[in-house]
Formats: sequence, structure tokens, C-alpha cells
Amino acid sequence: MPSNYSRKDLKTDKFAVEVEHTVDFFSLHRSEVIRYGAIAVAVMLVAVGIYYYRAHQHAVREEKLAGAMQVQEAQVSPGPSPTGALTFPTEDAKRAEALKAFTKVATEDAGSEEGYIAEYYLASIAADQGKVDEAKKRFQMVSDNAGKNFSSLAKLSIAQIAFSENRTSDGEKVLRGLMDKPTELVSKEQATFSLARNLMKSNPVEARKLLNTLVKQTGNVSQVATGALGEFSQ
Repeated sequence: MPSNYSRKDLKTDKFAVEVEHTVDFFSLHRSEVIRYGAIAVAVMLVAVGIYYYRAHQHAVREEKLAGAMQVQEAQVSPGPSPTGALTFPTEDAKRAEALKAFTKVATEDAGSEEGYIAEYYLASIAADQGKVDEAKKRFQMVSDNAGKNFSSLAKLSIAQIAFSENRTSDGEKVLRGLMDKPTELVSKEQATFSLARNLMKSNPVEARKLLNTLVKQTGNVSQVATGALGEFSQ
């Protein structure tokens, strides 16, 4: 099972620039010098056994997570898919199954990167259902404990919630932190654009300043920033 998940699998800021990402997982590295015959062989066999056990467990976690993601991305259709793809009769049925699948990963693999990815999805589902307190709790868990990539995604969501609750200073602090320390999943440009959008009403001068820094860049970033600047004149 590959450890690459496309950016479309992740639910973040609607205005965010789409990126590709790779989830990095860490394994233990052992380097010991063994000197004596049978003891050396025994120790090395144990080490090899532990390594392959960990590798197997890692693959199992990835497979469970990929299965949960497949449910999340399944189509809603009244009948079976002609291609045999996974479908659900209603959106509620799909959401219930996704909730069950991600909860299983988050519970059984708590403390692993896959477990935190599942927590991220559970937070997003909770937010969609209007369960803001639960969403904040889960996003905070991911922010505090996951690897830097998924931690940054959780922080982006935490900032959006802060702005939606009129806690502008809290949201701005989080986004400026992401601007200072971008990741593969949340670029400096993405964090800058998100901050500008959220400051348009409360601090339009700063919002314009941030957008102007993006306009000077090339490609899609410049185009999106230019479009956002145009909203000021509407």
C-alpha cells in the first residue's frame, strides 16, 4: 500500500491552493555493535524480527486508513456503480460509514501518524455536522501530536474556526505561524492568502498588503490573489 495521499483527499480551507503531499512516517533505527557469537546472533534475530513486525504493522495501518479514505471519497448513487466502484445510497449512509471507518483507525492506531490522519478526518466530519467543540478538540490533538505536515493542516482548520468565532487575533496568530514555518501541505502562500481573506473586513489595509505580496508572484498564486483584490472594488 503506497503512503502517498493526493491533496484532494484532504479537507482544508476552501480558498487554499491545491498541493500534492506525501505523508512521512518514521521508523526506529538500530545501530549496535555485537561482539560475541551466539548472543550476537540471538540479538540480531530479535532486532530483525522487531523490524519486520513494525514494517508489517505500518502497512496494516496504511491499508486501514486507505480503506477509510475510500469510503470518504465514494459516490452517492441510488444503484450500484457500473464500474464496480464503492457507492452509498445516501449521503447520510456514506457519512455514517466514514465515521465508523475513521473512528476504528483513530482508536486502534492511536498515537501513530495514521491515527492522527484519521483524527483529522473525524474533526472535519464533526465540523460539517456543526459539532464545533468536538472539531476543535480533534484538530488540536492533531496539531499538537501529528507530524509537521498534518499538524499544519490542523492548524489551518483551527485558524478558520477562530475567525468564524470572531477570535481574529487567535486566527491571525496561527496563520502567521504557518507563514513563518510552511510545510509541504500548507505553503507560505496558502497561509498568506487565507489570512488576507479573513482580514478583508476587519483589517482591509493589511489584507491588501498581504495580497499584493502574492500578486507579485507567478502562476496561479498571482491570479488568485489578483481576483481577491478585485473583491475590494465590488
